[in-house]
Amino acid sequence: MRFTNKVAVITAAANGIGRATAEMMVREGGTVIVVDNHQGRLDEAVPALRQAGGKGPGRAEGKLADALDAVQVDALIADVIRDHGRIDILVNGVGGSTVIDNPARKTEELSLADWKKLIAFNLDGTFLFTHAVIPHMKRQRSGKIVNLASFAGRGLSPNSSSAYAASKGGIIAFTRKLAYELGPDGINVNAIAPGVTLTERIRPHWEKRSQAVQAEEIDRTPLRRVAEAVDQARVICFLASIDADFVTGLTIDVTGGI
Repeated sequence: MRFTNKVAVITAAANGIGRATAEMMVREGGTVIVVDNHQGRLDEAVPALRQAGGKGPGRAEGKLADALDAVQVDALIADVIRDHGRIDILVNGVGGSTVIDNPARKTEELSLADWKKLIAFNLDGTFLFTHAVIPHMKRQRSGKIVNLASFAGRGLSPNSSSAYAASKGGIIAFTRKLAYELGPDGINVNAIAPGVTLTERIRPHWEKRSQAVQAEEIDRTPLRRVAEAVDQARVICFLASIDADFVTGLTIDVTGGI
């Protein structure tokens, strides 16, 4: 039970990788603050997460907030501190490529609006939640922050735009710089860089690909499959747990070996 007596805030936690991570932490005794910007998703996710925790000490609480709104983020973190007295774990799950209509656009096909939308969506929420929790983690002299980058942030994804690559490369750089800043305060900062992961948001895009294109993606993956959300959640939970107490500044590629 790695997360007993731990309070975790997970953004974009009502579905996808965030939800898989929340379920794992609840099952292992954590109190998980499930953050999402859609009340309907929260209404469905939170009872299911509570049920997943069974009769153990794990708990799930839903919080509605826009991760790109500084006022809402600060208010949410203040509420968590008021109610629980501490925040041990922050998982920054907000981000993605599908906020524009063609996530694979070449640079010359991107508009400035596309560029700004992807940069903001993938960087602003991570910054705002991190900015809000740092004073509390410093006061505690402990904390684990896990960011979601992407394999695209390595600049090697054939199916992602340069804007998305730049934003996720920014997450990788932000993670390393923040680890350097916060290490003396006992705070670990790490990230994962997923490859293709069949979340609720990505699966429809995957299923639109031809069988030949799907097979090509699988064939170039040494483990010969694409990821499910739980594959990413397991690595996030490792980085958020005592098992990674001496790991910081690292971005782990969770790509099946690509």
